[in-house]
Amino acid sequence: MSESTARVVFVPSGRQADVALGTSLLDAARLLGVDLASVCGGRGLCGRCQVTIPEGELPKQGVLDNTAGVSAWTDSEAEYAQQHGLGPGRRLGCKALVEGPIVVDVPQESQIHRQVVRKRAEVRDFELDPVITLHYVAVEPPDLGTASGDLSRLRGALQREWGVEPPFIDHHVLGGLQHALRQGRWEVTVAVHGGETIIAVWPGFHETVFGVAIDIGSTTIAGHLMDLQSGTTLASAGVMNPQIRFGEDLMSRVSYAMLNDGGAEAMTAAVRLAVNQLIATLADSAGLDLDDIVELTVVGNPIMHHLFLGLDPTRLGAAPFALASDEGILVPAREVGVEANPAARVYVLPCIAGHVGADAAGVVLSEEPFQSEEVTLIVDVGTNAEIVLGNRERLLAASSPTGPAFEGAQISAGMRAAPGAIERVRIDPDTLEARVRVIGSDLWSDDKGFAGTEISGICGSGIIEAVAEMYLVGILTSDGVIDGALAESSDLVVRHGRTYSYVLVPGQPSINVTQDDVRAVQLAKAALHAGCRLLMDNFPVASVDQIRLAGAFGSLIDPMHALVLGLVPDCDVANVTAAGNAAASGAQIALLSRSARATIEEVAHRIEKIETAIEPAFQEYFVAAMAIPHSSDPYERLAGTVTLPERQEKVAAPQRRGRRKRGPSEVRE
Repeated sequence: MSESTARVVFVPSGRQADVALGTSLLDAARLLGVDLASVCGGRGLCGRCQVTIPEGELPKQGVLDNTAGVSAWTDSEAEYAQQHGLGPGRRLGCKALVEGPIVVDVPQESQIHRQVVRKRAEVRDFELDPVITLHYVAVEPPDLGTASGDLSRLRGALQREWGVEPPFIDHHVLGGLQHALRQGRWEVTVAVHGGETIIAVWPGFHETVFGVAIDIGSTTIAGHLMDLQSGTTLASAGVMNPQIRFGEDLMSRVSYAMLNDGGAEAMTAAVRLAVNQLIATLADSAGLDLDDIVELTVVGNPIMHHLFLGLDPTRLGAAPFALASDEGILVPAREVGVEANPAARVYVLPCIAGHVGADAAGVVLSEEPFQSEEVTLIVDVGTNAEIVLGNRERLLAASSPTGPAFEGAQISAGMRAAPGAIERVRIDPDTLEARVRVIGSDLWSDDKGFAGTEISGICGSGIIEAVAEMYLVGILTSDGVIDGALAESSDLVVRHGRTYSYVLVPGQPSINVTQDDVRAVQLAKAALHAGCRLLMDNFPVASVDQIRLAGAFGSLIDPMHALVLGLVPDCDVANVTAAGNAAASGAQIALLSRSARATIEEVAHRIEKIETAIEPAFQEYFVAAMAIPHSSDPYERLAGTVTLPERQEKVAAPQRRGRRKRGPSEVRE
């Protein structure tokens, strides 16, 4: 080390080198390849390059007085601290200069590729790897002796100040470039997409950009507005998918497209309108302009994927269920009718197979089974259930046509998961009376203070618990028949035409679970269970280590009741857990991480697809899974936690109340 240089050590990276005295800590970090953020280019405006200078002697690094190795506070730092605050020991890396040997701590929030820590336990942390980078630059004004255009001088400024020179510029940006340069007095903030394309130029200093992650489901569309620089979620919202008026399930929508001229175009227009309304709602709730939204990611099942992109979905309606594309797609937002910044991009995650879509890819990206030794079964429960099975060695995927019963449709008192919907059910084995809990209230119906709470209907998680509870207390046989003999001793089992129904909530009007409701649930759960069994056969594996229930609905399902119903194969109850809306989480990860997009595109192409429609064993598994929980699987692992009724092949004679031990009582609310 010469007298004109000093050793600079950055932690936690451990990178170090001798740099010239008077070098800013930001420039030293760039020289060493240290991950230190900046938007303003060293002008002391953004505060992204904050570092901590540890005090005192650091003998391990040979530093006697660490704070002596850095220059005194500058006026720029004092001004920034007054306006925004600077924590103890913090300095702006762009203004603090090297004056001697020094150890510099780069806090996580100052790192470009920092860890994004999620608040919900079921959503994994991941590394922020921005697709959009912001660069504040000063552009040389033109003069009579300068032959170059404004774009060339902008490129020169990017190269000079940031070492980047994107080869492309969106033509919408080019049209407003001269105005932005002059309005900003030749100082502008440039947004670069993927290191390749200039997608926005704002006059002056512009330090934040935003994106929206969208999950287009058959029934609902969910959106999450995020700060692309920090990874923070600013707002979340959902809307009903208006395509429901064209058909409740996916195949009915494909049929609509086949049988009606302009049918596909009408469904495309409907979903895009809903997406734009959702984006506007999110922006309004966060107080943002649409112009600030520069990036969007989208997941959805293959038919939603095709209709959103304006692709013909009819090939997905019959074998071989050919996708127009199974690759990740990046398109200008304006080309798919999305209203945001005029040059915003939309990234659509890859599809996996004809009936396993970008939403399943989002689930895989969020859950990362490809990183695990354990064999995991991931089930994204919805109108069309998508199933992934495997570990780091191998991944399989399939879909099962469960229909809309799990989302409240086809159920006599069914409704979507909204305030007033029954979401939890417990039935007393002695009186057969049910107590329920509804969305919007933490109280059970037998709690003090529940009186007056509106009960509007029953949603998917509620109907699953209701049917499972009816089985546990003997109202249902294992074949799914409501025991009409109980009507002789209970007012809660009543005749309903040629069959019987169970009065879940007495009153005027009452909320009943009918025999048709039970059948709808059986059909849906049997299709899902059969799909799981096919994947297990093809892996092959007799049992799985863990089951993850994904989806906005799937994550609300109580694991014990899911197993009692036979929704999924037998597993230890403790190992059946909620994954949250993993498809939406995957869309959020892809929104914030460029490297995650490359990962899911690589992983998606090596997932093996099992087509349930052509598997000979599917029908056999389906029929066996119609029973509760199953006609041949005794569910021994579940039986270790819950006392299951003895299997009844037909309706039994009336039995005395309290005829069996109530197994799961100690594990219930």
